[in-house]
Amino acid sequence: MLEVYLVRHGETQWNAERRIQGQSDSPLTAKGEQQACQVAQRAKTLGITHVITSDLGRTQQTARIIAEACGCDIILEPRLRELDMGVLEKRHVDSLTEEEEGWRRTLVNGTKEGRIPEGESMQELSVRVHGALAECLNLPAGSRPLLVSHGIALGCLVSTILGLPAWAERRLRLRNCSISRIDHQESPWLASGWVVEMAGDISHLDAPALDELQR
Repeated sequence: MLEVYLVRHGETQWNAERRIQGQSDSPLTAKGEQQACQVAQRAKTLGITHVITSDLGRTQQTARIIAEACGCDIILEPRLRELDMGVLEKRHVDSLTEEEEGWRRTLVNGTKEGRIPEGESMQELSVRVHGALAECLNLPAGSRPLLVSHGIALGCLVSTILGLPAWAERRLRLRNCSISRIDHQESPWLASGWVVEMAGDISHLDAPALDELQR
């Protein structure tokens, strides 16, 4: 069985300001750095052998802290990037027009072909994050990788492993520096392949963490 841990990056300046990030970037806040240190201490107890991260700045910042605690180098994987949110990136969520908010809602309300103009669909996101996950199956026997990615990207990955379509209504909350685990296994009582062991655990954090735009 292969165990793969999934970590969302720490709180960023734009998370705190309620700005839409997508594949644009803002640095971790002091709280985000603290969250990364706390999830790193938990990761240190898990026997992590590889830290694989989205190449965006906020995930690399988080991954470096985790990798140092685990004694690993970081491996950059662009397919773990957040959903491309097109023309709405960098915008404050409260500044959106009714039309723009409608575009954003198509990403979470079950609209099959939903996307923000110049951005990605959830199905396109699903294809690339599953491609990154599949690479873990090529790691040496006994490996225990940890992937550092983003809220929508990881939510899409976990939800589709559970059998939902990529564009299903979004009902999985993954807060900053939450940790999830998926296993690749064979079992007489579960479907073969990837299964979800846990999702969105924040028991290692000593203060509440944010959802993407939550205050």
